Amino acid sequence: MIGTVQIAPVRKSIVVKAPPEHAFEIFTAGMVRWWNKEYSINKSPIRDIVIEPRVNGRWFERGADGSECQWGRVLAWEPPSRILLAWRITPTFSYDPNLMTELEVRFIPEGNATRVELEHRLEGYGAAAEEMFKVFDAGWQGLMEGFAKEAA
Repeated sequence: MIGTVQIAPVRKSIVVKAPPEHAFEIFTAGMVRWWNKEYSINKSPIRDIVIEPRVNGRWFERGADGSECQWGRVLAWEPPSRILLAWRITPTFSYDPNLMTELEVRFIPEGNATRVELEHRLEGYGAAAEEMFKVFDAGWQGLMEGFAKEAA
């Protein structure tokens, strides 16, 4: 019997000195403030990153020239505790509406701070999942550090 290889999700956790409401707001509505501008799939430089605040809302980047590149969709919108996004960017960094990986972020109160737990599930990448794990493990680490600085 041939088994399938299960790729562990990328998991990152960081504590920010802010209440969950503020951390959630910076992660979602303030993403352009902490996102690495080199992580773009648009031909035009990133001007904004938009997560429409509702289930089935779009998640996209808007370029300086006004053009838009889709990244995915909102699967769950539960402020200030959780957001679940469909990440639909391929291993060649282009949008594919048929690709499905999930990015879940939880905001957990810890005294006067918030523990932010990110999990990016990579099963949708199939044979490319192992390589994408390496890419996202490093990428999300840097992004979470930038997020924590902005949220503090």
